[in-house]
Amino acid sequence: MKILINREVVEGPWGGGNKFVRAFYEYGKDNGHKVINKFEKGIDLIFLQDPRPNELGIGINEAYAYCSMSRNTKLVQRINECDARKDTRHMDKMLNACSNILNHTVFVSDWMKNYHVDLGWRCKDNSVIYNGADLDIFKPRDKINNGKVNIVTHHWSNNFMKGFDFYNKLDDFVGNNDDFTFTYIGRDIGSFKNTKVVKPLFGAALGEELGKYDVYISASRYDPGPNHILESLACKIPTYVYSEGGGCIEFAGEDMVYDTFEELKDILLSKSYKQNLMYPTDWETCLKEYYNLFEEMTNGRP
Repeated sequence: MKILINREVVEGPWGGGNKFVRAFYEYGKDNGHKVINKFEKGIDLIFLQDPRPNELGIGINEAYAYCSMSRNTKLVQRINECDARKDTRHMDKMLNACSNILNHTVFVSDWMKNYHVDLGWRCKDNSVIYNGADLDIFKPRDKINNGKVNIVTHHWSNNFMKGFDFYNKLDDFVGNNDDFTFTYIGRDIGSFKNTKVVKPLFGAALGEELGKYDVYISASRYDPGPNHILESLACKIPTYVYSEGGGCIEFAGEDMVYDTFEELKDILLSKSYKQNLMYPTDWETCLKEYYNLFEEMTNGRP
């Protein structure tokens, strides 16, 4: 197949969307498909990551115009966004406005699908495909040997909705409890006093760092298909998520949810941590689902 995806790969540490795009390009190339990011003749399928035109100048309007002239070209949107995620006011309406001209929609979690369906999503042909984690990189490692419970979280985004109000409380908690440490990997907001902050890491360096810790805490709110949870689960770290976590709960499991910081504090002080029952989809499985879907949509063209 010849697939146009309206994103370029950003080198180095970046967000979960970039991880997906990188993996999508690599899988396509390795399996005999042509993946491009500019219009040319003979495109079988246009795969939108965002309806807005970006640095490539390709959004929903440009994609629809191409499909109008090339009747065999299919149009698919991957939905990994909503207003609740970053406390915006425009994304839901914009995504929904596009939904009636798509051939298919892929949501990154059941939570994300239900969120948009409840708002009146009009593309009836849809599916749910979870993101993946690279299991060669994200795996258990030798733990930090300091006699303490070492807590970790990691985010690329420093948007407040990632849970910095909880992380600030966790920063105070470890400052008053010598049996615990807290490490934040990623871009922080400069408010920590007792937390070890590690600059954003990527690939093998992130996997090597992440796998060393004892407990993973996510305070992220309304996260559609959180890669940070999948990567923690791949490292086999007990992973606890906030009750407003959206897709985080779907991945980590409902028995790994806390409602308040006091409840989280009780979990930590118990020093008896449950192992999550669900383990992540790897990128191979995730991307195979996408490409199998796309081959079916384009009449099985290889």
